[in-house]
Amino acid sequence: MTRTKTLSFLTAAASGALLAACAVGPQAPAADLPVAGTGAFVGSASTTVSTAQARDDWWRLYDDPTLDGLIRQAFAENNELEAAFANLRAVRASLSEARVGRFPTTTTSAQAQRSRASAATSSVLEADGKAPEIDTYDVGLSASYEVDLFGRVESTIRAASADARAAEAALATVQVSVAAETARAYADACSANAQIAVAERTLGLQRNTAQLTQTLLDGGAGTGLDVASARAALAQTAATLPTLRASRNEALYRLATLTGVTPAEASQAAAACVRPPQLSQPIPVGDGAALLARRPDVRQAEANLAAAAARVNVATANLYPQISLGGSLGSTAQDSGELGDDQNFRFSFGPLISWSFPNVFAARAQIKAADARSDAALATFDQTVLTALQETETALSNYANELDRRAALTEARDQAARAANLSRQRFNAGADSFLLVLDAERTQAAADAALAQSDALVTTYQIALFRALAGGWQADS
Repeated sequence: MTRTKTLSFLTAAASGALLAACAVGPQAPAADLPVAGTGAFVGSASTTVSTAQARDDWWRLYDDPTLDGLIRQAFAENNELEAAFANLRAVRASLSEARVGRFPTTTTSAQAQRSRASAATSSVLEADGKAPEIDTYDVGLSASYEVDLFGRVESTIRAASADARAAEAALATVQVSVAAETARAYADACSANAQIAVAERTLGLQRNTAQLTQTLLDGGAGTGLDVASARAALAQTAATLPTLRASRNEALYRLATLTGVTPAEASQAAAACVRPPQLSQPIPVGDGAALLARRPDVRQAEANLAAAAARVNVATANLYPQISLGGSLGSTAQDSGELGDDQNFRFSFGPLISWSFPNVFAARAQIKAADARSDAALATFDQTVLTALQETETALSNYANELDRRAALTEARDQAARAANLSRQRFNAGADSFLLVLDAERTQAAADAALAQSDALVTTYQIALFRALAGGWQADS
């Protein structure tokens, strides 16, 4: 082919490529947010929350130095976070590798070789009838550059960039989880200790009652039924303590794992805590738009959608020719000292066009698969948005309703304590039977235990709300 024909062919190919490139690959599917989900939350009408912007460092609202220190330790030592950081570094390295596609690739080579051809094929033979041994030395440099007319390289880079954003969001999701689970483990340990204290106070009262019934029986004023009933109530309360202690230990061991230490090194400050963390102000929750902008799982789903769309473009570009410009230069000689001689210099350059046509069926199948994955990514994004809104509204509802329940349980506890006190006074005055005293004390013990459990649930629902609001990470971290 002459030089003119070659240039004409390349010009035609380039023109066709530019025209075809306009139609290569779809844009990313529209990731629209539901308008109804971007306004105020349904549960934000409660006085227990405010519409101020949600905080990243939400645990500081508890004003608990022990909790602050535990979360700092978890962020520094948690192994799941370390794994997420490592995965992010790997994905960023892959992005750097993809970006190299914008630049020429170069290869250097150096070779020294001794060879001898077969006597049957050699035109020169030595006296012994063998072909001569020949030394060959070669050094060279080759380079090639892909002309990205159809966007394959840029689409690959966009996909890798979206993967990196998805990995960053995945790391943020782990940070949110670690902060929330650390706070919850600490609160669970404190709540278990508070419930243990309630049970022990109840045991003290019931032990005194049992001793009183025994004293009355010994003096001829009581009955064996009173003694048995008092001891039964005492044993029932004592039976709750092993379960509560096991719950406390489980929370402490969970906290140790979250902060990167062994169970034997569990926080002594958490073990000594006797009251779950308390808030003294409404929880700032923002609105739906702010939530969806800050939730890392939504950001991850959006990045995965962008990556899937970019890979559709990559698959579509495979339908078209791949054009590369390449060349090489070097020197080949039979003596290493002659590598620099002009007559041993060699070079080559020219375009390379590779095209799988007419075998395009595999490429079209890859496009269909990429399209399906893009549709799946869009559906996943939509579901992630709905899940984020559902989790937040559920957390708001649980928190507000548990506060109402705790208020009612507080009133019930106060009234049960008053009733138990009056019952003892009436029994001492001979106006009531001892069974009424036992029943009143049993009611008081149940009210105390229910209130302690509600205190624990309030803190649990607070932390669940903070987690739903995606506190615990920062975009610039």
